[in-house]
Amino acid sequence: MGSRLDGGANLGKVLFPRPRALVSFYGYGDIAGAWYSEPDPHYLKSPAVSREDALEAISGGFPCGTPPPNRRFRFYLYCRQQGLWPKEVTGIDPHIDPKGLDPFCPIHNVTADYPPTLLLHGDTDTDVPFEQSQQMYNELKRHGVECQFIPHRNGGHGFDEAGMKDQQFAADFDRVIAFLKKHLE
Repeated sequence: MGSRLDGGANLGKVLFPRPRALVSFYGYGDIAGAWYSEPDPHYLKSPAVSREDALEAISGGFPCGTPPPNRRFRFYLYCRQQGLWPKEVTGIDPHIDPKGLDPFCPIHNVTADYPPTLLLHGDTDTDVPFEQSQQMYNELKRHGVECQFIPHRNGGHGFDEAGMKDQQFAADFDRVIAFLKKHLE
């Protein structure tokens, strides 16, 4: 995404308003990294999914809506077991074109004009490595971007699913609301 003088982001011919603040739950900064483009040890512990089963899971058009439980997950599981997620989703193979995914990798697009950012990540996440948020936080700080990083102790991917029943998340959520109020009001 290119920055425009009018404060928006230009993606092709569509103009999007520049975000005033960002909140990232267990997000990533680099989708071309080995963690995403190599077979994942965590997902290799699950029963193998064949390419045929993976493609069947997303047959019938774009995989959105409310499919039978875990139907779309088979495609994701296959891709993570094979290290193919970035290539299958974007058509760009990071092994052949290492810079091809840079426009989609937030960590490669941080400038001093980046919006204030709040990162939350569970330190036991088995899907997106905790280090992804740590690296993004360091890059934001390096560019002087206002940012906060809230590690969620013993939190896995989706640590927020328990909602306000989880006291630690309830406190984290209060910090999210305060951050957004500061930047959006």
